[in-house]
Amino acid sequence: MTDVLTIGETMASMRASGPLRLGGPMSLSVAGAESNVAIGLARLGHTVSWVGVVGADELGALVLRTLRAEGVGIDSARVDPDRPTGVMVVERRVDDLTRVIYHRSGSAGSTVSPDDVAAGFREPPSWVHLTGITPALGDQARAAVDAAVAEARRGGARVCLDVNFRGRLWSPASAAAYLRGLASQVDLLVASDDELHLATPEAGGSEEAMVSSLLAAGVAEVAVKRGARGASLYSEAGRIDCPARTVRVADTVGAGDAFVSGLLSATIERRPTAARLERAVACGAFAVAVAGDWEGLPTRAELALLDLESGAAQR
Repeated sequence: MTDVLTIGETMASMRASGPLRLGGPMSLSVAGAESNVAIGLARLGHTVSWVGVVGADELGALVLRTLRAEGVGIDSARVDPDRPTGVMVVERRVDDLTRVIYHRSGSAGSTVSPDDVAAGFREPPSWVHLTGITPALGDQARAAVDAAVAEARRGGARVCLDVNFRGRLWSPASAAAYLRGLASQVDLLVASDDELHLATPEAGGSEEAMVSSLLAAGVAEVAVKRGARGASLYSEAGRIDCPARTVRVADTVGAGDAFVSGLLSATIERRPTAARLERAVACGAFAVAVAGDWEGLPTRAELALLDLESGAAQR
């Protein structure tokens, strides 16, 4: 049995160190919220598979090669001969502000379908990880998300949903109209504090009120990410908070995905609630300390590095 199955679009990622309009060198990698989580889980020692679609091009080959090299199962990935692999361009505009530009309209990844999902479930997972990005890609991708939830329920798998709102893909109103229905069918919901309302039946009022409405709707746990202010994990047993780990920030893109990978990892291992949240926050710290969406994610052996004194050298 696979620990986690993820479903979504992975793109080629091009990173510029300065303003794009001035030109200059760029680095090439891959990125996608769901595959970022998959890589994080694989590095922590879990079995994880990714369902998605890439183009029959060199960028698609890069995506598949990277995921395979990172230990992510890609047996259910599909190659579309007629559509290109999507591209995201990351621009460091000023010191601590990153701007992300997508070239994904009509991409192969946006055609992920219920049939692709069915192929992914040939190896039953314990968990299915989804984000609010995939249903924003179009009707077919949205149907794939619905199919994944239905398959999970039939097979007894638990579902994790990261809201992961992308304003360039859909409006807050459209996101809320879909995500509020989806949220009641998941076991673990993850959201930044500024997007929690998009998945909450009772969107007004305090954070506690919004979380209470999610728990009443059947969500077992709600994790709220606060960036440099740490995170909280809510359940019927109450609320646990964890401060952020102090690191020098190189790049905040991908931090939320790292958080999810740590949280799911510790959840699969049935760690105590506080330890689960601590691992999630630690993985987020590793991610922001290195440029790239997933490159800084830790292995199991590296988790303890954050406990060393600042400036220490491990010999």
